Amino acid sequence: MLNQTVIVGRLVKDPELNETENGHKVTNITLAVPRSFKNSDGEYETDFISCVLWKGIAENTAEYCKKGDLLGVKGRVQTRNYEDKEEQRHFVMEIVAEKVTFLSSKKEA
Repeated sequence: MLNQTVIVGRLVKDPELNETENGHKVTNITLAVPRSFKNSDGEYETDFISCVLWKGIAENTAEYCKKGDLLGVKGRVQTRNYEDKEEQRHFVMEIVAEKVTFLSSKKEA
């Protein structure tokens, strides 16, 4: 069996580096990935894909990347669920990054 994916998209916001209770560095990012086909209205839609980056990948991305930068992410799809304060169960699908490639920076105006 194989669980591997590669996506290329733009950062929706500046990455923020966090630390877990165990001292591990983590960054959660969202990439905007445009679809390669038009919808019934003749427009290109965009998917917003959540990614989790750990340790050195998290630190480098938080230090060198900002909103609008084009990134390539190679990793695996992971699902998890949790209960909120109202005891409602939420399901999350995200990509756990194994490698992040900085493809280009958004030009300053």
